[in-house]
Parts: sequence; C-alpha cells; structure tokens
Amino acid sequence: MTNILSKSQIEKMHDAGKIVALCHEKLRDFIKPGITTREIDRFVESLILKHKAIPEQKGYTGYPFATCTSVNDEICHAFPSSYVIKDGDLLKVDFVVNLNGWLGDSAWCYAVGNLSPKAKLLMDTTRECLYLGIEQAKVGHRVGDIGAAIQAHAEARGFSVVREYTGHGISREMHDGLIIPHYGTAGKGPRIKEGMVFTIEPMINEGRFHYKLDDDGWTARTLDGSLSAQFEHTIAITKEGNTILTKQGE
Repeated sequence: MTNILSKSQIEKMHDAGKIVALCHEKLRDFIKPGITTREIDRFVESLILKHKAIPEQKGYTGYPFATCTSVNDEICHAFPSSYVIKDGDLLKVDFVVNLNGWLGDSAWCYAVGNLSPKAKLLMDTTRECLYLGIEQAKVGHRVGDIGAAIQAHAEARGFSVVREYTGHGISREMHDGLIIPHYGTAGKGPRIKEGMVFTIEPMINEGRFHYKLDDDGWTARTLDGSLSAQFEHTIAITKEGNTILTKQGE
C-alpha cells in the first residue's frame, strides 16, 4: 500500500510537479519535424537542472537518460537516440523530476506535424481516458473504478489497454507500493484514501494490447506494430476529490 502523505508533503510534491508541467509546456514549441529524440532529452534535462531539480530517471536501475521518448509503436521506456522525428509521428515524452527529495511524474503525447485521422483519434481517446480515470480517483472509490472507466472508453473506440505497465504510488520513491491498472472491474481493488498520491498513465494501443521488449531491455513496443499513445499525471487524493500535481498551464 502506498504511503499516506500530509498536506505539507503533498505541497512539496506539487512543487516538483510544477517543474514537470513547465517542461511539458516548453516542449510544445520545441518538438517539430527534423529534431532528434536525443535533442529532446537534452532540452528537458537542461530545464530540470535550471530549476535546481534532478532528472530522477537518469541512473534509475541503470536507465541512462533523463527522459523516455517513445515514438509510434513504442509503448514506453524508449531510449532517446539519433532518430529524427518526422511529420505524422506520435511521440510520447515521459520523465520524473526530483525537487528536494520529492517527485513529480508525467508523460505527454505530442503530435509531430499532421497526424493521420486514426492516430489523432487514438491520441484524443487516450487523453480522455486519463481524465476519466482521474474522475474516479476520489476518497471511498476503489482502484478498479479507475481502470474500469479507462478500459470502457478505450474499447468503445475500438482500441486496447496495455496490461503490463500501470500507474503507481509515488512520493520520495518513484514506485511507492500502490499499483493502478488501467483496466479492470469497478468496485474491486484497494480503497482510495485521503493522502494517497499516485500516477494514472493509460497506454492505449491502436491494435492489440500485447507487447514485446527490445534488446535494450527497456523499450516496450506493440507486438503487432500498431500505434500506441500515453498520457500521465501525478494526482493527490484530498477530502474534496483530487488535485493534479502535474497540471499544465499553472
């Protein structure tokens, strides 16, 4: 079970989350056809360091970069590289910021240039899934309510939900006990309590939900080669509902 945090501890996580959100806001203008995913990684790392924070993913169980930059059929955890992004690519950028020992985590999906209609529908549906899941994250609900809402919406659009990668509790540790599947049955799973902080990060595939792992041991991609999209926020459970700690536009 994840830790129950105090109001002051959640505020410290919110401070980290604001840096995450700012980086994603800056990426909106930075991402364009013709740049490499390694350039994106350097851009994010420099912003994190500029704000006196630490790129928490770098060195985490041997991961060598500040970000994960997953393109098209790559579901998550892809290494930044010399790959040049091009018009029509679906790019996911995921990273964790450590500010004074407290963490913020958010992945965002970016349309590079002009997406195909199917890719746009996948991207829009995945974003909607995130917020439908967040709506269910409130005191007294169960973890299964989150996954059930996400799965119902994704499958109604003809898409599938990745099973193996989930949301998670987070505080001073990147993975803090609680697991948040993005599929499941309403009314099942652990009860959601005030003071919990966790991520919701649905990964939705155009085709089937099965995946394979690249030889690098990190990059997960769709087994059938179909597109995959992801959106993620870190949220805190409050008496009134929840607070998005990585909300952009603040």
